[in-house]
Amino acid sequence: MSVETVGIAGFGILFAMLALGTPVAIALLVVGFCGTIVLSGFQAAAYTLSGQVFATVTVYELSIIPLFILMGNLASAAGLSRDLFDAAYRLVGHLRGGLAAATIMGCAGFAALSGSSIASAITMGKVAYPEMRRYNYGARLATGSIAAGGTLGILIPPSTGFVIYAVLTEESIGRLFMAGVLPGLLLTGLFLVAIAIVTFIWPEEGPPGPRFNWRERFAAMIRATGIVTIIAITIGGIYTGFFTPVEAAGVGAFFALIMLIIRRKCNLPTLWRVSAETLRTTGMAFFILIGANVFSPFVALSHLPDTIANGMTGLGLGPYGTLAVILFGYVILGMFIEGLSLLVITLPIVFPLIVSLGFDPIWLGVVMVIVLEMGLISPPIGVNVFVVKSIVPDVKIETIFAGIMPFWVAMILTLAILVAVPQIALLLPNAMYN
Repeated sequence: MSVETVGIAGFGILFAMLALGTPVAIALLVVGFCGTIVLSGFQAAAYTLSGQVFATVTVYELSIIPLFILMGNLASAAGLSRDLFDAAYRLVGHLRGGLAAATIMGCAGFAALSGSSIASAITMGKVAYPEMRRYNYGARLATGSIAAGGTLGILIPPSTGFVIYAVLTEESIGRLFMAGVLPGLLLTGLFLVAIAIVTFIWPEEGPPGPRFNWRERFAAMIRATGIVTIIAITIGGIYTGFFTPVEAAGVGAFFALIMLIIRRKCNLPTLWRVSAETLRTTGMAFFILIGANVFSPFVALSHLPDTIANGMTGLGLGPYGTLAVILFGYVILGMFIEGLSLLVITLPIVFPLIVSLGFDPIWLGVVMVIVLEMGLISPPIGVNVFVVKSIVPDVKIETIFAGIMPFWVAMILTLAILVAVPQIALLLPNAMYN
């Protein structure tokens, strides 16, 4: 049996285990370990398993994951997400589709604290959906804006997706964070355009809300200064070079704790809940990374990356044609496999192929994260759609999927713009490090 055949069999077993409901970390560990035994023997597999576990948990840069997760959980407990939505609500809520626009703006702001799409969708959904239903918003636009807005959590820094991509490809976390800022703002803007188009065609989907006077608006903006300050300190500190990304995460978590204390919400039950959620999410992320680092050597031993690269080159599609085929494959796979899991499974094969075609690895990280975002809201297994469904059980799942379609189109347009103008993603990281 050739090494390539073993590699293909390994991927087949991996996808079968995932289809049976095996946690992705365990599936990666089992296939990576057993595959390495077949290709290089038990001793090499045991060395890889023990070495990668130690190597992963001792990487200093990975301390950014629990710190940013802690920052997002503390900010949520302090009610900072509600402040952000209220400020946007009072500014644009009186416009047609204004509450949906406020939801997108709130999700974008909260994404800069949580780094998690699911957390963004849950937090903003609980805040925004009752208000939209109160003013008779259509279920499609209300749920679609929450599900789509939540996806901004893995594009706007800090992003768990960028951290995992950086670790697996040995790229700079700071550069990736900066690369996500302008594309994140671009996608947020296109989401707002999508809402405007939907409410222009179907006004009943987003009727105007109440109009607030400038005193009320100013008061809401003052309350939102807490979250804005934390975002400015963390992202601004990274951009200016005053903080490393890890230091920025620690500073952000500290200021989020200060806000929790100032608002008199710092008590033992809250701290226990925040700590438990942080540990649970961090443990899951590290377990997946350990599995990925055991699986990656098996993929390299199978020679699948070289075989696939040679096969794609032989098709004569050129760099952009090859990129289009790969991104289309990600969109299809994203319909069935959770985004970060898909990233760690496929990156060992896809990354060297695309970089060999001359594409910038930092730009590629942004593009891949957007494609993973699309998977979060794509039928039939769009994770964010089912998260929103858990918040609004009275809305049919097909209604939510219908509601995300305008935002899905906005993501396609964002991808096209980034492919045509890669400098949108590269401007800030190049300015930061040059």
